Amino acid sequence: MSLYIEARIRADLDDLWERTQEPGSHQRWDLRFTEIAYLPCREGEQQHFRYATRVLPFLTIAGTGVSAGERRRPDGTRTSALRFASPHPLSLLEEGSGYWRYVPAPDGDGIRFLTGYDYRPRWGRFGALADRAFLRPLMGWATAWSFDRLRLWLERDITPERALVNALAEVVLRVLCVAAAVLFLPVTALAAAALALILPPLPTTPAARRCLRTPPARARAPRILSTPATATEPQP
Repeated sequence: MSLYIEARIRADLDDLWERTQEPGSHQRWDLRFTEIAYLPCREGEQQHFRYATRVLPFLTIAGTGVSAGERRRPDGTRTSALRFASPHPLSLLEEGSGYWRYVPAPDGDGIRFLTGYDYRPRWGRFGALADRAFLRPLMGWATAWSFDRLRLWLERDITPERALVNALAEVVLRVLCVAAAVLFLPVTALAAAALALILPPLPTTPAARRCLRTPPARARAPRILSTPATATEPQP
């Protein structure tokens, strides 16, 4: 099952485009990546890039990707698509493809920024089970959380670094409140735990729940994803 995430971002389209297409900006707000960098390419070639995720202090999993196409329509919408792959033997994600769409709202109230992507896990049947139980839900949550982190950067000028601090501080505060209830008012511990999970995050804290996670019935991948492309590093 492919992943779909959509956020409404009230910002200028060019600003949104720059912070999602420029690798240095992209890696700041996207929780899924530690590093994103363009690879050298000849004029006229598709743009290749390298991405990396630090899983542990001593373990970084990297892969490469290639732009599968870009389209700008007269109605103001934009679409970019890519393919990606990781040769790292510890990467559960083997290869996949995805797209970003930028759709100005008809009422002028911001941009519908959405993504759809899918990938093939490695490790056979075990990998498929691990992907369904762990990786795919985690990837969906991380993408949605990152989209809201990007929204806060554009709408409220809360930098991605500050947004992460806000999120960690709020988690710590909620845990402390539950711990205090357990220590001093045990009878209210369950209620405190339930409130800690149910209460919405503060407006300055990113939250995956603010994003749409179910695609409209008419949603489909852009045709430019059918353009032949491989996610391998370009030859020198």
